[in-house]
Amino acid sequence: MKFTEFNFKQNINDTLEAIHFTEPTPVQQKLIPIVLSGRDLIGESKTGSGKTHTFLLPIFQKLNTERDEVQAVITAPSRELATQIYHAAQEFAKIDPSIHVSNFVGGTDKARQIKKLENSQPHIVIGTPGRILDLINAQALKVYTAQTFVIDEADMTLDMGFLADVDQIASAFGKKVQMLVFSATIPQKLQPFLKKYLHQPVMETIATKTVISDTIENWLISTKGASRNQLLLDLAKITNPYMAMIFANTKGRVDEIHSFLVSNGLKVAKIHGDIPPRERKRIMNSIKNLDYQYVVATDIAARGIDIEGVSHIINDEIPKDLTFFVHRVGRSGRNGLRGTAITLYSPSDDTAIREIEKMGVTFEPKVIKNGEIVDSYDRERRGKRIKKQDEISTTTRGALIKAKKKIKPGYKRAIRWAVEEENKKKRRASRNKDNRKKRESRKQSF
Repeated sequence: MKFTEFNFKQNINDTLEAIHFTEPTPVQQKLIPIVLSGRDLIGESKTGSGKTHTFLLPIFQKLNTERDEVQAVITAPSRELATQIYHAAQEFAKIDPSIHVSNFVGGTDKARQIKKLENSQPHIVIGTPGRILDLINAQALKVYTAQTFVIDEADMTLDMGFLADVDQIASAFGKKVQMLVFSATIPQKLQPFLKKYLHQPVMETIATKTVISDTIENWLISTKGASRNQLLLDLAKITNPYMAMIFANTKGRVDEIHSFLVSNGLKVAKIHGDIPPRERKRIMNSIKNLDYQYVVATDIAARGIDIEGVSHIINDEIPKDLTFFVHRVGRSGRNGLRGTAITLYSPSDDTAIREIEKMGVTFEPKVIKNGEIVDSYDRERRGKRIKKQDEISTTTRGALIKAKKKIKPGYKRAIRWAVEEENKKKRRASRNKDNRKKRESRKQSF
């Protein structure tokens, strides 16, 4: 299928061609017609599936530039994610100067935004729930005229405590607003909000063939009690990535990694919730200009930042919420490019690794040896040995256990002979079985 089959306006098709978008993703194929129909929608799909253009394209298709009023409102749970959507929208707005798109996020000049809204209202509003609600409460932003309300990354909005703000925004719309909720998962705690505001919504879950892109290699490296800081430094030097994101579970650990790597001469940026908005914006611009080779971040960055050209992901720790593993790794291997995800683990992480594997992730065991990353032993090898032993009879297994004890050599030989005899009997029985099958097969052929 091609984008041209949706019969979009010519300026939309021209923009799609300019940004080299020719074929819609499975999410876009299935959901764009529903959005265009005007139905309320709950769309559940994994990160990186193309959700942003799934709602942006129909919004631009329905836009009436002759009306100087708000026609669509889009909320995102982080400044970075809202800005990312805003930049995607600007690609389509710049072809037609009469289209006005505004980005309202925390950490920006609210008084200036209020002053600007007194003169004109944007056609499309994109921003974080807190700032959009502030502007509505200040009676500066008039959203009651909007036809479409999009809640992007609804599960993250809930997790970060912004659902109450979104609830108040939703109550400011007219009765005929189309509600579009997009999320990687739909938690149970989101259900009351969905029932309150959505009218007979279409619910679509877009299954992906693989939980992460098949262009990503997943390596697993045991810490074996070694310093994690030193391991991260070794990995950085060995891989020499184009751009690497290093994920840690706490802001304190991000600060520690950042300080250690910088002290060892690496160009490293850090991103977490305690960094002031103005500084975060400066850091993001520097990252996009490739001033840094490494970015150390907490999990909020896994959902809220899209950095082009990330070649490596390094997990200093396995995330406490295992779904974030997919979001972390999904920062690499985008747009068909190859990527490598490296996860450090200790024996206490074994249960978490098994759960991640149940999600469809396959790990390759690796080890750092002589300044290189090489294949390692399968961490399950011990379990597999035990499974093989289970196939031996109880008598013989008991004999093997006794053979390990310090007993007379003659008795050891007798035990070894008993084991060999049992194995011979098994081989003989197997051959006899095969021969019987061959004889029966020949009889049937005559």
